[in-house]
This record gives sequence, C-alpha cells and structure tokens, in this order.
Amino acid sequence: MFRTRLITATIVIPLVLLIIAEGGLWFFALILALLTLGVFEFWQMMRQCEYQPTLIFAIALAWVLIIDAQFPQLGIQGIGVSLVLLSSLAWQLAHREGSPAADWALTLVGALYLGWCGAHFIRLRNLPEGLWWMLTTLPAIWLADSGAYSIGRAWGKHKLAPGISPGKTWEGWAGGVVVGTVGAMGLAAVWNLSSGPSGPTALKGLALGLIVSLFAPIGDLVISMFKRQAAVKDSGKLFPGHGGALDRVDSLLWAAVIGYYFALWFS
Repeated sequence: MFRTRLITATIVIPLVLLIIAEGGLWFFALILALLTLGVFEFWQMMRQCEYQPTLIFAIALAWVLIIDAQFPQLGIQGIGVSLVLLSSLAWQLAHREGSPAADWALTLVGALYLGWCGAHFIRLRNLPEGLWWMLTTLPAIWLADSGAYSIGRAWGKHKLAPGISPGKTWEGWAGGVVVGTVGAMGLAAVWNLSSGPSGPTALKGLALGLIVSLFAPIGDLVISMFKRQAAVKDSGKLFPGHGGALDRVDSLLWAAVIGYYFALWFS
C-alpha cells in the first residue's frame, strides 16, 4: 500500500503543482473536475445510507459556486443558487419517495460544502500574489498530514477521535502542527524572494502554517464522519492508494478557506 501511495503521489503532485503554477483556466478546470467528482462521491455515499439525493441539482449548485469564483463578472451566484434551490424543491414535491425532506437537504448540503469551500481555491489563486500564497497554504496541510501520520505511527497513544477515525492520535496531530508550521514558514521565506510586497513572508508563513495545521485537519474528520455513516473506507478509487476525490480534498477545503482570508487580510 505504501508503494502504491508513493507512486501515485509521485505522478499526481508534480502535475498538480504545474497546473497551480499555470493558473487561469487550467486551474479552474482542475478544481471544477475534482469537486464535481467529490459531489458524485458524496451522492454515492448518501445513497448507501438509503437516501436519494438528486445528483443533477447537487452538481448544478457546486458549479454555480465554482464558476462564480472564476468569473464573478457574470453575476450568476444569486440567480443560480435561487434556481437550484427552488427547482430542486419542486422536484421533490413531484417525486415524493422515501424521505423527501432529507433527500432535498442532502442534495444541497454536500454540494454547498464542496462548492462554497472549494471556490476558495480559485479565489486564493486569483489574488495578486495568489501563486505564492497557494504554494504556502497547500504544502502546510500536506506537510501537517505527513507529519501527523509519521509521528502518530511512531509515538501515538491517545486517540483523537476513535469513533470517527481510529488511527488518528493527539500526538500525531501535535506533530503535524509542528511540521506544518515550520514547513510553511520555510517555504514562505523562500517564496518571499520572488513574490511582491503582498506575498508571504517567513513570519506570515509561520502564522498561516500554524492556523492551517491546527484547524484544517478537522476537514479530514468531517469526511471521515460521512464515510463512517456510509460504512465505506474510502470515498472512491480515483487515486490508487489514496482513495477518491473527497479523500484528497477533505482537509484542503479548510486550508483553502483559511489561506484565502489570511492572505486577503494580511497581504
């Protein structure tokens, strides 16, 4: 399993970094595709829980939020969200089966979570020094996850959330915070040599890395909660050894929101 994870990471990470560096429509397409798959995986999990959310409305809501982030000049968020809300509710009225109220809510909630939080990837990348902020924010949680995994396996004894994710420990979480914070500070110091005055500095990287490493892992637990209810180990099989799209963006969603507002307020 470790070898499979390593091979997948070796292929995927450079490709993702290349698309992040390119930005623009390439990055928009990546985020749109990844989050659409995430919505699909959430829909599948809820169906395994014997609910019947409506996939087309879920994807439509996520797309409205993501497209609005890339093309705010179109002004589609208000009318788009309104149309999805009303039409999806009308659909449930016309197809009353099972648990229509719960089905309607689940149609929207997963798409809202993924679309709203995921739109912050695009907002962060589109900031004046968004490339450098992105290359500080995302590695912070990647490093924190790696640190938590390694330190948790070596010294973890106290379970963090045994009812949701039995493998996670408080020792691993603390180690991840240290690794993510130090890593983000070092990366920001390097990026500061190329970024403009509104880009990250070592001090800002330290603060951002600390906040991301502290709180973004909650996103992992959120998706684990849904997977636990659906009785599945992984949300999908898109990335061999790593699971599905939801498994890969779980903590990144929180990191993107944190990174965007941090950069917006402190750049």
